[in-house]
Amino acid sequence: MFDALKLSAWSAGLRSQLSLPLRVELWNGEHLDFSSEPARVTIRVPRPSSLRYLLSPTLYNLGRAYVEGALEIRGRAADMIRIGSELAAAKGSSHRPPNPLRLLSKHTRARDAEAIRYHYDVSNAFYAAWLDPNMVYSCAYFEDGSEDLAGAQLKKIDHILRKIDLRPGQRLLDIGCGWGALAIRAAQQFGARCVGITLSENQAELARERVAQAGLQGQVEIRLQDYRDLDGEFERIASVGMFEHVGLQHLPEYFAKINALLAPGGVVMNHGITTTDVAARATPYGGGEFIDQYVFPQGELAHLSTVIKAMQQGGLEVRDVENLRRHYARTCTLWTENFENRLETIGTLTDARRLRIWHVYLAGCAYAFAHDWISLYQIVGAKAGEDPGQIPWSRKYMYP
Repeated sequence: MFDALKLSAWSAGLRSQLSLPLRVELWNGEHLDFSSEPARVTIRVPRPSSLRYLLSPTLYNLGRAYVEGALEIRGRAADMIRIGSELAAAKGSSHRPPNPLRLLSKHTRARDAEAIRYHYDVSNAFYAAWLDPNMVYSCAYFEDGSEDLAGAQLKKIDHILRKIDLRPGQRLLDIGCGWGALAIRAAQQFGARCVGITLSENQAELARERVAQAGLQGQVEIRLQDYRDLDGEFERIASVGMFEHVGLQHLPEYFAKINALLAPGGVVMNHGITTTDVAARATPYGGGEFIDQYVFPQGELAHLSTVIKAMQQGGLEVRDVENLRRHYARTCTLWTENFENRLETIGTLTDARRLRIWHVYLAGCAYAFAHDWISLYQIVGAKAGEDPGQIPWSRKYMYP
């Protein structure tokens, strides 16, 4: 039953704490404004039963209500995320609760493949609508901050390949190769022989087409394969935006597998998202729970210290660590702008529910990186205790 007193107390308390460019429209035609300036976000409560999401405004509750149609929310995604976070903070919902899904998740080959298909096999056209032309779906590298998205993504790939000191003729393994951009670039510009693996059928199909179009079938092989089923030996290994799917308990095994695949004197880079919370709990205000349920099932973020420990447990020595948190905030901001500028077209490529998920997900990631809830690290390593001889003494080679 609609509790007018509870709503009145909530709105009065909120107005006393902060001013927000927010309008709340009720099912009975009434509306509440929370600032004298024009509203940048409007939340329409279509029925009394939907009021509970607004009165407990965590990012999970608000995001869930928006995705499932319990609340209608209008505005730019960045404004929606900012105002939602401020509502949650004003309500005192800033704690980071443990995520029970992570305690129960089992990273079998079948479940991991299913999770990857859920996220990546929406359609290639869907991703192409808002990514750069090379369809690089990971943190870009803004060397001087003036780059556009396409240029920054190419600089990211080259930054990775220079960091691992890739040389002509070397065999490169790309774990989680996406649509093939890194492997193709490594073959074309660095003369490497590449194997790229993914669990997404859509990605593998398009990556193979792109390899063929580039005339690189003799240098690049794209496989639909789980990293646990790999064998062979590679002088260089890159894992970009993939280890978030491995599972916290499996990270030592993951790095041990990489160690087993790495040739003597070889170099590996792990490029991935981390949490900034040392207990590896969900991001504040329920954002992590929203992503667990709607975006990345089976996804788990480790703290940087956990990653470094797991690499050592897997027999790898850390040689270089670089934080690209600000770069990922910028990347996600540009993705969000692309997505919203092409919203009508993207709406023809997926269903309305998934469209709403991605509408807030990308902006939420930009906000989380910008506010240091999550981060992105590139970690270069090699076999522990080994002196490969070919690795330079300093980091000068990374920045020609």
